[in-house]
Amino acid sequence: MVKEDEKKRVPAKRVDIVSLRLVKEASLLYKDRAIRSPEDGYNLFKQFLGELDREYFVVMCLDVKNQPTAMNVCHIGSLNASLVHPREIMKSAILSNAASIIVLHNHPSGQPEPSPEDIDVTKRLVEAGSIMGIELLDHIVIGSDSFVSLKDKGYF
Repeated sequence: MVKEDEKKRVPAKRVDIVSLRLVKEASLLYKDRAIRSPEDGYNLFKQFLGELDREYFVVMCLDVKNQPTAMNVCHIGSLNASLVHPREIMKSAILSNAASIIVLHNHPSGQPEPSPEDIDVTKRLVEAGSIMGIELLDHIVIGSDSFVSLKDKGYF
C-alpha cells in the first residue's frame, strides 16, 4: 500500500536569488537645480530627450527639495499610444529613493491635449503614490512646442 504523501510528490521548485539596482546610463546638468513649475519639468524633459518620433513615458524622481535625482524612460510607445502601468513607474521611483515624482510623456502628433487614457493613468498614479508615500506632483503632456499640466488643469 502506497502512502498518500508519496503519491502527491512533485519536484522541488528552484527559486532565484536576485539583487535589484539602478544602473546610471548617463547624466546631464540641470542649472536650475529644483523643479518649481510644470515649465521647469518640460524644459528638463526636452533637454533629456529632445525631439521624438514616438511616445516616450518618463518618470522624473525628485528628492525632498524637489531636485531631480533620476529620470527613467518607463515605456516607449507607438506613434499614437503608450501603455503604462503604475508598477513600472513606481519601480524606478522606489529604486531612486524618490520623495515625489513627475511623469511626462510626449504626443508625437504635436497636440498636448491629454487623452482619456492619460487622465486615467494619472488618477491611478495618484492612488498608488498615496499608498506608497511617493507623491505624484504632476503629469505633463508635451506637444511640439507646448505642454499641458494635468495638475494645473485640475485632473487631480
